[in-house]
Amino acid sequence: MLAARKSPKQSSKQSSKPGATRLRDSERTRERLLQAASREIYRSGFQSASLDTILAVAGVTKGALYYHFDSKETLGYAVVEEIIAPDVHGKWVRPLQSGKDPIDALIGAVQRIPVRPADVRGGCQLNNLAQEMSPLDAGFRKRLAIIFGAWREAVSSALRQGQTHGSVRRDVEPAEAAGLLIAMVEGYGSLAKNAQDPKVMKAGIRNIVDWLRSLHAPGNRKRG
Repeated sequence: MLAARKSPKQSSKQSSKPGATRLRDSERTRERLLQAASREIYRSGFQSASLDTILAVAGVTKGALYYHFDSKETLGYAVVEEIIAPDVHGKWVRPLQSGKDPIDALIGAVQRIPVRPADVRGGCQLNNLAQEMSPLDAGFRKRLAIIFGAWREAVSSALRQGQTHGSVRRDVEPAEAAGLLIAMVEGYGSLAKNAQDPKVMKAGIRNIVDWLRSLHAPGNRKRG
């Protein structure tokens, strides 16, 4: 009895499965490398980050690393673009896209800043890399500047819209206020990291929230 002949469509589907599986495996390997690199850079800084530790944590070979990334610097750039940038966007930009009062949205974002001892001990990954690598490497400096710029522009734009809707004081200069917010967030984070004391960050959050509330237009200020 002759075996049933497979249609071209069926053959195409079956032949594509191994390739699709390899692609998924390759993507998972790359993601494991990124996550392992992010943790190691956060723990040790970029310059002291150990590729051997990254490989061990990711469970991959050095060949797999260099298949996906040309160098340690390329891996670091990918951490900035694919892990740090989305994290900052999720914490600071997305809340402002809800259409709610921008000051209330910013207060919520500030109050969600983690203040666990482990978070204070490590500090802000964005600020850590900016302090370490911006003076040394233009690739890091430009990528980090893009993140800071997007954060500042999102806050500035939201405050400007708030002025249009009457919820933000008209005398507030949005770009300057946005820069001050970022400086306060990162500054208090650095102070808390240096002191290794969550109380410093908690006090900073209270001060930032009080300042943000002062930006409300008269009649829109809320207590608590």
